[in-house]
Amino acid sequence: MIRSETARAFADWRAMSPVEAVTAAYDRLDAYGDRAMFITVRDRTQALDLAAQLEADGAEGKPLFGLPFAVKDNIDVAGMPTTAACPAAKFTPSISAYAVAKLEAAGAICIGKTNLDQFATGLVGVRSPYGVPRNSQRADLVPGGSSSGSAVAVGAGIVAFALGTDTAGSGRVPAAMNAIVGLKPSLGLLSASGMIPACRTLDTISIFAANTVDAAEATSVAQGYDAADFLSRALPAASPVTPVWGTITVGVPRDEDRHFFGDDLAKAAFEADLKSLEALGATIKPIDFEPFYAVARLLYEGPWVAERYHAVRRLIESTPDALHPVTRGIISGASSISAVDTFDAIYKLADLRRSIEPILGELDCLAVPSIPTVYSVEELVAEPVQLNSNLGTYTNFVNLLDLAAISVPVGDRADGLSSSLTLIAQAGQDAFIAGIASALEGNTADGEALGARPGDVLLAVVGAHLTGMPLNEQLTSRNARLVAETTTAPDYTLYALDGTVPPKPGLCRVAEGHGASIIVEVWSLSEAAFGSFVNDVPPPLGIGTVRLASGQHVNGFIAEGIALEGAVDITAHGGWRAYRAAVASSSAA
Repeated sequence: MIRSETARAFADWRAMSPVEAVTAAYDRLDAYGDRAMFITVRDRTQALDLAAQLEADGAEGKPLFGLPFAVKDNIDVAGMPTTAACPAAKFTPSISAYAVAKLEAAGAICIGKTNLDQFATGLVGVRSPYGVPRNSQRADLVPGGSSSGSAVAVGAGIVAFALGTDTAGSGRVPAAMNAIVGLKPSLGLLSASGMIPACRTLDTISIFAANTVDAAEATSVAQGYDAADFLSRALPAASPVTPVWGTITVGVPRDEDRHFFGDDLAKAAFEADLKSLEALGATIKPIDFEPFYAVARLLYEGPWVAERYHAVRRLIESTPDALHPVTRGIISGASSISAVDTFDAIYKLADLRRSIEPILGELDCLAVPSIPTVYSVEELVAEPVQLNSNLGTYTNFVNLLDLAAISVPVGDRADGLSSSLTLIAQAGQDAFIAGIASALEGNTADGEALGARPGDVLLAVVGAHLTGMPLNEQLTSRNARLVAETTTAPDYTLYALDGTVPPKPGLCRVAEGHGASIIVEVWSLSEAAFGSFVNDVPPPLGIGTVRLASGQHVNGFIAEGIALEGAVDITAHGGWRAYRAAVASSSAA
């Protein structure tokens, strides 16, 4: 399960109204007391006005209704300065980046622009004139970079999700450092329009969230083919697809290719995480990882650093002192790279890709440690380049090979820090690895994993039987036990049925990609109790099969088709409790 004690899932945010959620975000930001997390924070009153207007307009057609989010400060948000953590580069855009605009249109509310390693150059989060964001797991550790502020904002529970960017691991390393999910989509799945690039041909916007389903939902909303981005591609959404366990082969570095830089706790945790993956039904296959490391070395030893120079050329040539010293040192080295050097590297990468193709062809995906070890801020200040390079051991090759990846917390190290795996697959396989990541979060496998008593039946409830709702007593009186609050797979719609007393919802499964994840509670009942419960379920409701976000199928409430005639579609609320709260708020107004 997710190891962060503070990160909050969409379900928690959706239990609040937009005004309540925005208020909570600002209150949590104030309580966290980290002035280095954000470079720009939207005025609270302005954000609350946006939330109030959103409530007045209603949730229809807004799947991210009222969710507060943050944006890395190399991505444009209309009316907020973009700095890329360089004051000399500051400007204020009049329109939001393509992906941000889609999120805002879906009802999400941006509360600010987050700190980063300057010009997205680094994996550590300490290369910024705006300070070092405080790691949400342990204050002495680096937050990870370059998307440091975004990862901390999610890990600390201040926002529901955040945008980062990823060239060499900046959407995965900080996720691992803060015990959250970092979804690095296939290149081109999210438009880069409105983003200051690091390496334009390798960059992608990434998504941080408390869990895989939430990260995938935000990604799917932000996704879209953008003709203005010459690298944009029409690719399948990242919504998790249930793995067919027993048929999946996962490639992992063989023992001699595993590098932890003396961190035995990280090594042991990785081995334990692989056992968790194997227990789900995956076949683990050690492979020669040297070809992948050879690709990784090209990123900084080859000419791709010249793309970083291209992105800041005017500034570095006119005002070099405006750059952070470490950033300037890395980027300025590109001035000696020739065109011949560039073509040499392009040819070498092509050869390496060709040698890697048969390796990947025998696998369904790769699994590697998201990070090989952890470092303190003090250690990074003393050794800023080499330790940064160490953190990218398992991340640097991914975008050069045009692969999709997702970092997910799986277990704990012996010192209590989170241990994360990164799952990697071919471009366009985002949904496949998201399904595996969701399973690894601990919500799946079987009834026992959900906490069911031996011999019990699992039942998903969605409305009046939820905890605290009018019919919950029908479960508790049968000695039923709540074992999980989770969500359905993202292919359901929810309706408020007409004329039912007490008010009840109707859950309906639709074609994949045309629904949403709906909040449910899963209860454990004895077979006898389940039988008597089913006998008391009145039409137009019934008990059928519900697919959870994890991929597991359980018994659950469904509605007859005729009951949906005239019913109100309340899917955008994400669940019955949030809908009822909205109704109560409207009645009180």
